[in-house]
Amino acid sequence: MATNNDDFLKKLLATFRVEADEHLKAMSSGLMDLEKIPAGVQQTELVEKIFREAHSLKGAARAVNLTEIETICHSLESVFAALKGKRLAVSAPLFDLLHQAIDALGGLLAPDAGASGARRPAIMELRRRLDDALKQPSPDPEMPAPAQELAPASSSAATAEPAAIADVRTPLPAPSLASESVRVSTAKLDAVMRQVEELLSPRLASGQRARELRETAGVLATWKKERARIQPALRLINRSIGRDDRIDGIAGNQQEFPKLLEYLDGENLHMKTLEDLLVSLAHSAEHDQRTLAGMTDNLLHDVKEMHLLPFSSLLEVFPRFTREFARDHAKEVELVIQGGEIEVDRRILDEMKDPFIHVLRNCIDHGIEKPAVREQKHKPAHGTIAITISQRDSGKVEILVIDDGAGIDAAKVKSAARKLGIVSAEEADKLGEQEAIALTFRSGVSTSPIITEVSGRGLGLAIVREKVERLGGTITFESRHDGGTSLRILLPLTLATYRGILVRAGDHVLVIPATAVERVTRVAGEDIRTVENRETIPLDGQAVSLVWLSDVLDMPRKNAAGEPGAGAQAVVLSLGSVRVAFRVEEILGEQEVLVKALGPQLVRVRNVAGASVLGTGQVVPVLNVPDLMKSAVKPMAPPLGPVAAETGVAAKKQSILVVEDSITSRALLKNLLESAGYNITTAVDGIDAYTALKTATFDLIVSDVEMPRMDGFDLTAKVRSDKQLAELPVVLVTALESREHRERGIDVGANAYIVKSSFDQSNLLEIIRRLI
Repeated sequence: MATNNDDFLKKLLATFRVEADEHLKAMSSGLMDLEKIPAGVQQTELVEKIFREAHSLKGAARAVNLTEIETICHSLESVFAALKGKRLAVSAPLFDLLHQAIDALGGLLAPDAGASGARRPAIMELRRRLDDALKQPSPDPEMPAPAQELAPASSSAATAEPAAIADVRTPLPAPSLASESVRVSTAKLDAVMRQVEELLSPRLASGQRARELRETAGVLATWKKERARIQPALRLINRSIGRDDRIDGIAGNQQEFPKLLEYLDGENLHMKTLEDLLVSLAHSAEHDQRTLAGMTDNLLHDVKEMHLLPFSSLLEVFPRFTREFARDHAKEVELVIQGGEIEVDRRILDEMKDPFIHVLRNCIDHGIEKPAVREQKHKPAHGTIAITISQRDSGKVEILVIDDGAGIDAAKVKSAARKLGIVSAEEADKLGEQEAIALTFRSGVSTSPIITEVSGRGLGLAIVREKVERLGGTITFESRHDGGTSLRILLPLTLATYRGILVRAGDHVLVIPATAVERVTRVAGEDIRTVENRETIPLDGQAVSLVWLSDVLDMPRKNAAGEPGAGAQAVVLSLGSVRVAFRVEEILGEQEVLVKALGPQLVRVRNVAGASVLGTGQVVPVLNVPDLMKSAVKPMAPPLGPVAAETGVAAKKQSILVVEDSITSRALLKNLLESAGYNITTAVDGIDAYTALKTATFDLIVSDVEMPRMDGFDLTAKVRSDKQLAELPVVLVTALESREHRERGIDVGANAYIVKSSFDQSNLLEIIRRLI
């Protein structure tokens, strides 16, 4: 019996967490809306809505005996009751406190939240701060609210001890279909989705069988026609034999030949019967195939619909994130979202959460200027980031992210790319502004003046592009100096099944995702030109590279030599602004395909995204379009750094000066960096370090900030003002994590600012490798 009770409680807690998460999301989004609107009827309605959510969460927490959550919710109820009764004024500090309370509730919901005793001091402190907020002077002391507004009308439901597990939430106006909905585990839903998708294989197979029956009936019909053609000739021969009876043995032939004709006449009847049977089977197979296809398509569509969620479910956390990240960087930013009602596959939304965070960080950190700077440019003090979601067609959704910030400095991008060896100085000079800006998608390229725990590594947009392309989407980027930046992402609405173009390259059948195919074309031999040792074809007034798909995939061509002047069948693929035409031996057609992963043994195969099973039972590779585009261009990989001269002597170790007044921290950094292969010299403060810099040569400085005599900020400023040391990289490692200290690090010229609370050895080594 105890085991049954334990299982019941686990299920009950799991249900509670789902319900509580919905309440917290509603409270958080309500607070964000409340912060934006002025006082009035709408504000009162929002306060009432959040008030009810807190009350419902309190009642549900009491039902499952989670007293910590109940305690915080009770204090929140008091605050919202005071706001509702006009006894408490809204303010930025109050909103900060309320958001902290919601964060604390979210932490208490985690399965690994820890022991109750360990949490109690933090909970009591939070409740004390909420209670203190109620002691603030009333905005209108002459209009006290009635006493009954301190608690909701249905407070008796929350205070009474529950005799059994029940829904104690104060009811809000529910949608008319609420009673028809049910919660289903996403794991179960995914399992059903996989099984339904597997129906695509028998559906394709049934179509293949129907085609084979039609072809067999066609073969029989052809045979019948050929058989009918020879029968007149046989009859003519029979008549000739009847007239000429002087040939020896002809009498015996005269008796046998009519038997042969009689058999052939009877064979016609059998052939007609067989032909009718095949035609009937073909019609039945086609009917069954259409029925199965209709049922499969409808079932797959319905299950896909079950996977769809509105985009707002992904974006609902971003107003809060934007608010806090902007405030941490002393900026004012308004996030505007349009089209959140458009529904997309839940799996795509899950995959896109982190990329969107990277995009918003880039907009705020690199794009939006500080209020004073914006006012100097005659812009509003607060910046605006707009996210617009729109459905392009039945299979794609477009996400447009636009900010009205400073834009991207193409010159800085070129400089960063040159330092990384991505482009040479000559290549950088030839790049246009938009081509240079596109380099921000390359890993490591960043225009940030300093490396911190959240920016400056040049990985954000590279991660975004990789994730988008892995989902089968595309991403493009536009920016104008002081004119803002726009990021356009095109994603499929659903995953797994999609249309594919079947082609033959060499002796192999391959599938190319139709979403990336701009067109299929046949090119005349005289239109193929050679430009800079590459074949090209004219398309829409532009020269587009033409490459053999077999060559890109390192497979032998079926007709390697080709025929002079012969035309070419080609598939034109586009990714962003790049177009490449892939020459193939044959284009076989288009059909729906189900992509299968290759398994852990082949988790990453260049140019291959997965495999699919055709209706014939043949397993064919599904190609990875971004990989194909890169393989087709085949850029030369530049060296990541200068190559040491081969003089027969081992390359000299790079030297680092470690400046740290703490003996323990100094020893830790020295041991870490020496183990990584660097020569280390130590100094105990800024003055000691500056003396060492004048007597020896170093490749980089790693310094603490808080030190006697001369701190890390002053040391960095002194280094930057010294002509001989001005270019020396400086990494500040400090416990000072406030925005003001980080900005001071930028002002004095530090290359990286690492907070000790988030210190990671590999992180420090990665930054050092990037800087020297």
